[in-house]
Amino acid sequence: MRYWSFLAAKIAVASVALYGLLILMDGYLPHGMVVKPAAKIHAAPRVPTLPGAEASNQRDVIWLVPGAVATPAEEAKLLAPLSNGTDRLLCNLGLMAWFLLAVGVGYLIVWDQRYRCRTCLRRLRMPVETGSWGQMLQFGRPRIEYICVYGHGTLRAEELQISGREQPEWTPNSGDFWQELCGSGKDSSTKR
Repeated sequence: MRYWSFLAAKIAVASVALYGLLILMDGYLPHGMVVKPAAKIHAAPRVPTLPGAEASNQRDVIWLVPGAVATPAEEAKLLAPLSNGTDRLLCNLGLMAWFLLAVGVGYLIVWDQRYRCRTCLRRLRMPVETGSWGQMLQFGRPRIEYICVYGHGTLRAEELQISGREQPEWTPNSGDFWQELCGSGKDSSTKR
């Protein structure tokens, strides 16, 4: 239970830090670039003009959608995103960088958690390569074994992932330290 609580605590601390960074970034992001949709603009009936007739009353009116008109000042508000496109680009790049940082921190949290002892939460040490491709029938496939320095267990990870992604195998040690060290003790206990 401590193992999963420690993972939840790391995720909580990282979430608070990343959310604080997002709040800090919000102070530098440009605001006020919200554009009113065309449906919010006052609607006016379309005034048909006869061919050859003077359309002086329609000179300053721009038709956006059927049934809605906008004056040149309102059109400038609608085209405002084009005038400050670099601000929007920098905003998007900043948010993308924040997202990549959040994904990287999440990956590091999971990677760190995999190589911790399931009992005492200390980092696993002493990677030992076991097995051999040349003598696979005798020693088995190559693996990397990490141990807890306090003897709580061993993590066995495949050196090469041939048949898909294989999860590392955690093997807790028994309380008898000498039985774990003696190879004959393991064989005699399994034969009984």
